[in-house]
Amino acid sequence: MLHEIDVDVPVGEITGLLGPSGCGKSTLMRAIVGVQIVDGGEVTVLGEPAGSPGLRARVGYVTQAPSVYLDLSVEENLRYFATVVRAGPSRVADVMAAVDIEELAGREVGNLSGGQIARVSLATALLNEPPLLVLDEPTVGLDPVLRRDLWNTFRGLADAGTTLLVSSHVMDEADRCDRLLLMRDGGILATGTPAELRADTGAGDLDAAFLTLVDRAEASG
Repeated sequence: MLHEIDVDVPVGEITGLLGPSGCGKSTLMRAIVGVQIVDGGEVTVLGEPAGSPGLRARVGYVTQAPSVYLDLSVEENLRYFATVVRAGPSRVADVMAAVDIEELAGREVGNLSGGQIARVSLATALLNEPPLLVLDEPTVGLDPVLRRDLWNTFRGLADAGTTLLVSSHVMDEADRCDRLLLMRDGGILATGTPAELRADTGAGDLDAAFLTLVDRAEASG
């Protein structure tokens, strides 16, 4: 359950949604995408209510579970989803290049590694060139090299003008974000840039900063 959430996600930046498992990150993301029932309040995305038909082609959403067909090849998946979102035929090649999976085009997705499948899922979300990408723990379970490579891809997308909201429970990924939303127990514990949160808490790293903020919140009530 979410409690009194009131945040803005800046355009053209990577906003990291961080916090321990079960703190409400996925629920908040589903509310933003428009697939979560909201009992109270409003969620506005790109100037429209979340879930509006007009947003379907403007918001890319990658869930934690693979969102592609494991018994199809990479290219077959992308061509299928390109038809669904009415993307031009050239977009399949474009997105494969964008996430560096061109050499995997003919391989069946079910035979790929976790990191490769994550890239294929990301490619499908990029087919219609959405201005907003919502990524729910896209690096969970991946080794450090694959995590680094995906974050480099996210940075390239942001530099090209895409707005990204990326959730994670790994604090060392926080420094790769332009701005952070730290969550705990269904609420926003703190917001700011990584540098601002370190300065506010006097902590040397963001893991320590998060713990300091937790202690501060518990002490205040």
